Amino acid sequence: MSQQHRDLIERDRKVTFHASTHLRDFAHGDAAGRVITGGKGIHIVDKDGREFIDGFAGLYCVNIGYGRTEVAEAIYQQALELSYYHTYVGHSNEPQIALSEKIIELAGPGMSKVYYGLGGSDANETQLKIVRYYNNVLGRPQKKKVISRQRGYHGSGLATGSLTGLKAFHDQFDLPLAGILHTEAPYYYHRAAEQEGMSEREFSQYCAKKLEEMILAEGPDTVAAFIGEPVLGTGGIVPPPEGYWEAIQAVLAKYDVLLIADEVVCGFGRIGADFGSHFYGIKPDLITVAKGLTSAYQPLSGVIVGDRVWSVLEQGTAEYGPIGHGWTYSGHALGCAAALANLAIIEREGLTQNAAETGAYLQQQMQAAFGDHPIVGNVRGVGMLAALEFSVDPAKRKHFDAAHKVGARMSAAALDENLIARAMPQGDILGFAPPLVATRTEVDEIVARAERAVNKVTDQLVREGAVKASMSVG
Repeated sequence: MSQQHRDLIERDRKVTFHASTHLRDFAHGDAAGRVITGGKGIHIVDKDGREFIDGFAGLYCVNIGYGRTEVAEAIYQQALELSYYHTYVGHSNEPQIALSEKIIELAGPGMSKVYYGLGGSDANETQLKIVRYYNNVLGRPQKKKVISRQRGYHGSGLATGSLTGLKAFHDQFDLPLAGILHTEAPYYYHRAAEQEGMSEREFSQYCAKKLEEMILAEGPDTVAAFIGEPVLGTGGIVPPPEGYWEAIQAVLAKYDVLLIADEVVCGFGRIGADFGSHFYGIKPDLITVAKGLTSAYQPLSGVIVGDRVWSVLEQGTAEYGPIGHGWTYSGHALGCAAALANLAIIEREGLTQNAAETGAYLQQQMQAAFGDHPIVGNVRGVGMLAALEFSVDPAKRKHFDAAHKVGARMSAAALDENLIARAMPQGDILGFAPPLVATRTEVDEIVARAERAVNKVTDQLVREGAVKASMSVG
């Protein structure tokens, strides 16, 4: 690493509080840093000119890839005209109007209006307020509880961190808050359902049964909403088992529970459809979007409100006056301009279709490379989402001792191969979410680098005695 790069990192250590970071180790120089200076396509470049394949598209968000000057130009042109004015009390801007029209068009029948924020966390905060307001207007003040899922991810705030079903987001923060509950994750592999004699459909029915039992135990008149990602994201990149969403929606309809589809990861093409809801036949009352909405070229999120909920919100303001909810940067003109340029690229270049077709190739190549690997227990994914879950004994789905830090080591070994792949929390899982512009040739390179990384760590584990010598691949 160059002296200039080291100097920048040292300055950073002194002044910056980094997300999802071991604070002491980073501040005192015991954890690595890196300054990113540019990118193009599926690659990013650091201050020394070292180039990496970004196999995770930032945080699942850079769908159109890096270096798209047409988005930068759209932001610049809008800034020359109007960089900002608030959108309170009916004020708007032209990009916001056009973007709202486009989002409603993509979302399809049953969706009515879009409310904007900056990120998925604030969007889901808005969702929770809408749910409360909705039931107050309907004269059901006790119907306020929200059911999320174990291993779900919905944000990092107090309420949205409570919705998130991962230990790291709860421990030491006194979360979850009261009124937010977590039901069974649709994690067929993790539950070892096959060993229990369950088919995927039977496991889906089991998940629906557990949800219904929770609703009944709490009292249906107290349960307001259910929130779920079409595909579990940060909880392990887990596509739902067969029949899952059909079974869940039947329970929600039975007890008049609103359905919030968190499309922050899946929305705008990631799994080969405009929305994960379309892919899995989900009919939500409310939809959360962010990430792929702008491909992260500007911060922007949205809450898409369905007709059923919107009519009640209108009723509420007719009775109580203007709704008491707002963000300073809601509908920010630069974010909306970036989103319009981003969605135009996705449409013009057929990136949703590419996510379906090249994504299918990604799944095929992952399966070919790792399906019979001695320490890979599960190869899974859909579209441009994929994951490898590691096991000390794949036949028995036995997990590694956490002390071996297998997931983190796999991610570090991939980085040595100039490939960014993410170690997912609460398990030894390596996740992939490449930009939607990735080609088959680039998929081949991602898989080849990942295979070298996995084999390297496997041989290390053999030498350490963590796995049997017969599992060596070196």
